[in-house]
Amino acid sequence: MSDKITITLPDGSTRSVEKGTSSHDVALSISEGLARNVLAAEVNGEIWDANRPIEENATLKLLTWNDDGGKYAFWHSSAHLLAEALEELYPGVKFGIGPPIENGFYYDVDFGEREFGEENLETVEKKMLELARQKNEYIRKDVSKKDAISYFEEKGDEYKVELLQDLEDGSITFYEQGNFVDLCRGPHIPHTGGIKAVKLLNVAGAYWRGDEKNKMLTRIYGVSFPKQKELTEHLEKLEEAKKRDHRKIGREMELFAFSEKVGMGLPLWLPKGTMLRERLEDFMRQAQVKAGYQPVITPHIGGKDLYMTSGHYEKYGEDSFQPINTPHDGEEFLLKPMNCPHHIEIYKVKPRSYKELPIRYAEFGTVYRYEQHGELHGLTRVRGFTQDDAHIFCRPDQVKEEFIKVIDLVLYVFKSLGFEDYIAQASLRDPDNMEKYIGDEESWDRAEREIQEAAEERGLDTVVESGEAAFYGPKLDFMVKDALGRKWQLGTIQVDYSLPDRFELEYIGSDNKPHRPVMIHRAPFGSMERFVAVLIEHCAGKFPLWLAPDQIAVLPISEKFADYAQEVYDFMMMNDISGIVDHRDEKIGRKIRDAEIAKIPYMLIVGEKESETQTVSVRKQGEGDLGSMSREDFIGLFKKVIENEIST
Repeated sequence: MSDKITITLPDGSTRSVEKGTSSHDVALSISEGLARNVLAAEVNGEIWDANRPIEENATLKLLTWNDDGGKYAFWHSSAHLLAEALEELYPGVKFGIGPPIENGFYYDVDFGEREFGEENLETVEKKMLELARQKNEYIRKDVSKKDAISYFEEKGDEYKVELLQDLEDGSITFYEQGNFVDLCRGPHIPHTGGIKAVKLLNVAGAYWRGDEKNKMLTRIYGVSFPKQKELTEHLEKLEEAKKRDHRKIGREMELFAFSEKVGMGLPLWLPKGTMLRERLEDFMRQAQVKAGYQPVITPHIGGKDLYMTSGHYEKYGEDSFQPINTPHDGEEFLLKPMNCPHHIEIYKVKPRSYKELPIRYAEFGTVYRYEQHGELHGLTRVRGFTQDDAHIFCRPDQVKEEFIKVIDLVLYVFKSLGFEDYIAQASLRDPDNMEKYIGDEESWDRAEREIQEAAEERGLDTVVESGEAAFYGPKLDFMVKDALGRKWQLGTIQVDYSLPDRFELEYIGSDNKPHRPVMIHRAPFGSMERFVAVLIEHCAGKFPLWLAPDQIAVLPISEKFADYAQEVYDFMMMNDISGIVDHRDEKIGRKIRDAEIAKIPYMLIVGEKESETQTVSVRKQGEGDLGSMSREDFIGLFKKVIENEIST
């Protein structure tokens, strides 16, 4: 039996190596410089420790700080370093989970009777760096379930014991660095010495396992880097992010608010925010009409049986508001968690012919989910939100064409709103956890293939993520980067062979026999609330002209020109330009400054000269004086700017 295995690298080249060779060894055979920078490795699509032996033929991608997988391992290792520091500083502390997240890591900690707050973070940071300098290896060990439980029972860490109850014997590993041992699947970087810069960002509360009935633990968030310079740049970005926080800007610009009496996670849209949102909706409605969508409206509640049939009650019941019971015996309703079952019932109103398909129903439908208190965050995580939802009912031979049309619509939206940096994520089944899904394997295979082919035909930069599909079908999610480089999931398109089966949908084909249609679910904005939040932070409240709630501010130099200022304002309003007149008894410099701070795109300054010549002196926000022009010329300029903003 051969002791050699074949390693295939991303460029297709192969290397014959001894069994038990590690990814780090392969990197070293390529160059010492590469080996120094390798943090982890992707072996047959799974992220491994770089020093873990490879025992069979494998594909291998070496991961550095420039790879998401490299950052994942680096931040995972940093979470363990945080736990080690805490255990040294606070003997007897107990640990929940400590995963890497998109930009850093956290660890959930039970400090017992001790107090721990933001004032303690600097001490922990120093201890982390002190331990990092010891360059302790992250050592992976296979442990039996019995020994693992015994270890943590003896240590007195009931959280790890509880986690172990859900694991199967033979699948359990410990990781050790220095004097610290943790239950962990990995992966990790080779040793702690690679962690050169650490910042613990904040402290929050988190219920154990996200259950409000469990104990509240202390969640410590942090971030780390291989170089101090990278940490400094990251912290500068965080400061900029604070300035762009949609909650802060939304309050300053009077866009939305929350009320404890109305309820947590239920936003109130103020007049200016409503104007912004309605413009987004009008923009989408116009695009949808051109694309052949028909508007529908459905109730905010639905009978419980509707969601039992769809599977939403089984899958989302715990995350929904409790059923509403009426005085009529056995009658139960739910606040709708999804719009699709309602649209299905509209499709079923009458018999359908193959000649009618595709049928495209669109609705700005509000749905409700019972998010945990600790998960709520501004507009990005709410309990009531509106989706720009649509459902396309089509024949199987129409699926790919319809899917491509929806891709084009999503890209049109992104271009019109300045989102230029995005990737498409093909979110597929988890092949190891099929009980999460409904529908047959053949339909899933076909749907996943159609999604990937459509993305390829449109030339999208696409990544594949297993386990991220909806329970009823795979989807294409659009991951957008904002001005600060943060990733957000916005638009989504889903192919669904399952719900038409569950609801027994039909159309009569050309053979005069009944056939099953396919559903495409799509929401280019996704949630209106989340989309507005991301848009606010992306443009720091400086919205495109066509979207700005106040597009102009008419600024009279003094009270003498108030009548002409009002005349200019009324003229602009008649031409569908919205804004304000600043009639305050303030100097013009103050008025200009306040309009700049309010992020109003154009200021129309009027005084004696403008009143006599029926003109306006125009300033553009952030750019300054554009000179004097007639009111008609300004409207021409205004419309030209909007035409350039909204792609055709």
